[in-house]
Amino acid sequence: MRPARAVSAAALAGFLALTTLVGATAAHAATVNYVALGDSYSSGVGAGSYTSESGSCKRSTNAYPYLWKNAHSTSSFTFAACSGARTGDVLNSQLSGLNSATTLVSITIGGNDAGFASTMQTCVLNTDSACLDAVATAKSYATGTLPGLLDQVYSTIQGKAPNAHVVVLGYPHLYKIGGSCIFGIGDTKRAAINSAADVLDDVIAKRAANAGFTYEDVRGLFTGHEICASGTVWLNSTTLPIDESYHPKAAGQAGGYLPAFSAGV
Repeated sequence: MRPARAVSAAALAGFLALTTLVGATAAHAATVNYVALGDSYSSGVGAGSYTSESGSCKRSTNAYPYLWKNAHSTSSFTFAACSGARTGDVLNSQLSGLNSATTLVSITIGGNDAGFASTMQTCVLNTDSACLDAVATAKSYATGTLPGLLDQVYSTIQGKAPNAHVVVLGYPHLYKIGGSCIFGIGDTKRAAINSAADVLDDVIAKRAANAGFTYEDVRGLFTGHEICASGTVWLNSTTLPIDESYHPKAAGQAGGYLPAFSAGV
């Protein structure tokens, strides 16, 4: 009988150890402290349903951070992304929610630094030549100045949230070239604007990789849903209020950005 009791005691000890491990793993999995940083593509400008507390930052309950939070049992959620934000704004006003307990961070940033809004204004209101010049200026900034600014943002996030998994998301092509649009800017301008997104995304992807962050490219997910596409368009063209122009609609947040972020997590 002694051997049987010994085996039973060993089995019981193993069972208790396994139970403790499973319980600890489940508790760890349930602890998600999520902080959403970035610009209007993360705050959800263009997607409607803005929270009253966010004011001009226009944080939307249709934005991918909010959608992801709703679908998961997050222990805490800090929505700091803000319309118009540049790298300096992230550093100066969005990082207070980060700490050693933060487990997940998302961010889109860099488009405003590179002059996205002014470039679009030039392309919509002026000649092809003026548009191409504005795009070239934006590309030069993206390749020359933006890398250092991104490095500063990413390293600061690492320092404040050393235990966080950070997902960096890029920007989509705005236009379907040779698409169904009859009015608006022509394909020369549309192609130039898309090429600026390519340069910007390449820079962001490289800096994110150097920081050890996960980069998720949204361009493939938005393919077929760009402005001028024949299918369901996920991006606003020129619209009112004007600041919502050239931003994802609710469908773009749910169908483009949310799957991309989820894949990165």
